[in-house]
Amino acid sequence: MKRTPIFATLVLLFSLVTGFAYAQDAAININTADVATLASLNGIGQSKAEAIVAYREANGPFAVTADLANVKGIGERTIEKNATRLTVK
Repeated sequence: MKRTPIFATLVLLFSLVTGFAYAQDAAININTADVATLASLNGIGQSKAEAIVAYREANGPFAVTADLANVKGIGERTIEKNATRLTVK
């Protein structure tokens, strides 16, 4: 009795299930994220990510994600596009 097809099917199913679990973008804590992590957000490049870190260092942690609008160059639309990925844990 060959068990290869059953084993291969189980491996395929496992890889699909775990792949879907990791397919969602992880939440980014804007109070602790580094420049590279912040630059991965939609509409945030290197210079805006650096501005976020500089603002955070000068003014302390963000109380809510909407406070990102206080950073020059970051608007409400950018915050809305990234709303599901932002957190201030």
